[in-house]
Amino acid sequence: MQSGWRVGSILGIPLYLDTSWFVIVLLVTFVYGSNPTWQQNWGNGAWLVGLSMALLLFGSVLLHELGHSLVAKSQGIKVNSITLFLFGGIAAIDQESKTPGQAFQVAIAGPAVSLGLYMLLTLSVNLLALPAPMAVLFANVAQINLVLTVFNLIPGLPLDGGQVLKAAVWKATDSRIKGVRWAARTGQILGWTAVGGGLLAYLAQPSLDLIWIVLIGGFAIRNASNYGRVADLQETLSELTAADAMARDFRVLDANLSLREFADEYLLQSTQAPVYLAASDGRYRGVVKIEDVRDVERSQWEQQTLMDIARPLTTVTNVRETTSLAEVIMLLEQQELSRLLVLTPADAVAGVIDRGEVVRALGKKMNLSISDNAIQRIKDEGEYPPGLKLPALAKSLQE
Repeated sequence: MQSGWRVGSILGIPLYLDTSWFVIVLLVTFVYGSNPTWQQNWGNGAWLVGLSMALLLFGSVLLHELGHSLVAKSQGIKVNSITLFLFGGIAAIDQESKTPGQAFQVAIAGPAVSLGLYMLLTLSVNLLALPAPMAVLFANVAQINLVLTVFNLIPGLPLDGGQVLKAAVWKATDSRIKGVRWAARTGQILGWTAVGGGLLAYLAQPSLDLIWIVLIGGFAIRNASNYGRVADLQETLSELTAADAMARDFRVLDANLSLREFADEYLLQSTQAPVYLAASDGRYRGVVKIEDVRDVERSQWEQQTLMDIARPLTTVTNVRETTSLAEVIMLLEQQELSRLLVLTPADAVAGVIDRGEVVRALGKKMNLSISDNAIQRIKDEGEYPPGLKLPALAKSLQE
């Protein structure tokens, strides 16, 4: 769910303001508006220049994110939103680029826009006869855009330089996951360096600027770690198949059982198997759907059998034991299914797979402790836990 306030849209992309954005706007306005030189030259007008400084700063950030977004859209990738917050902005892009070259184009577009703004504003100051407040304002915003360009090109996630590094490693190794992992590790190293260096420098000589470096370092560590976890999940998804996640959570019944007997002996029980299969003469005859039973007039329940309503296995959405787990997730989401049958090469039922079993298999593979209660909640609610965006990760593996 998108946080913050929606304030409109730009080129069809929703624009949001996070609560922290208002804090930084007030801070920038105060820092620049209270500048003694500005106060001496422009009096109370210095506060208006300070506010303009803050707004132009975030206007620059917005254009930076639009650079990323428009290049992504040109590649057919949906951009869900742009959000401005404490540390700048972020474009929520629906999926990754399909090739390392396209990924590089998306990554470099933001810094290219910031560099272009620096050059444009610098030329305006040097070539145009601007009023003094505007000239000072443009010069400061130009310098900030230059810093933004250089800072974002630092080669570590979540910065744009990290995305460039990811694209380079992806190109060299032919593995997007390796690219993400390398760039994430670099981002973590740089983040810890910023935190450690900032704290040591602050202890030597306290300064608000140094605390800001520590905060940015912490932000980098957290986000780089998130990218690392995403890479781990993607790698695990690529290694697992339906056979690794399926459970034998089904019950085989005599196909000659009447619908009345089926209802009395099984549907009225307090505990039910999620999938019922009809079989006779040692062969599966099909899947028994509860809704098919309900569609039959109760007066006919004595005469009709499970054989009459069973759906052949091959007509029901299914996967094979060797189907990748990423493909299983995509089928569950695209067709809005609660579970899937897993079939053997001989069209026999090997098992049943649902979202809970998917998460269980991932947890086992990654040595994560996931309780049975948590798995059951996933089964009951039919949704993945918050933050576990498996459909998006699976989709990226299918591209």
